[in-house]
Amino acid sequence: MAAPSGAASCEDFAEFQELLRVMRTIDDRIVHELNTTIPTASFVGKVDPGQTCKELYQSLMDAHTNRERIIKKCISQTSAVVKTLKEEREKAHEDAALLKQLRKEQTKLKLMQSELNVEEVVNDRSWKVLGHLIAMVFCPNRQS
Repeated sequence: MAAPSGAASCEDFAEFQELLRVMRTIDDRIVHELNTTIPTASFVGKVDPGQTCKELYQSLMDAHTNRERIIKKCISQTSAVVKTLKEEREKAHEDAALLKQLRKEQTKLKLMQSELNVEEVVNDRSWKVLGHLIAMVFCPNRQS
């Protein structure tokens, strides 16, 4: 299941969140994905579970890398905007519109930074599920 690696719009936070939501589909559906790709005992001879797990692992790894790259890129871009607005604010102390824009960008930056924490939780959950189910496939006698 390939996630879009699309161009992230960092200006609109709602669009940024929507892109991440779509890109997190593989993590949201990890149990379903594993259930449909890892063969049951009756199909083990017809499907190579090792190759299937390797492909799923790679898809998950690519999705996590792409999301992290996009989040960090947007944080960097928004940080630059905040820095520029702060410099402008130093020159124009009385500009209320500038202050409002600065506060808006600072809030957006904090929200984007919090997405890194969300990403860590999502990734950890996916790796736990993947690890548990792969262990069950390759170590069926193990109780977990």
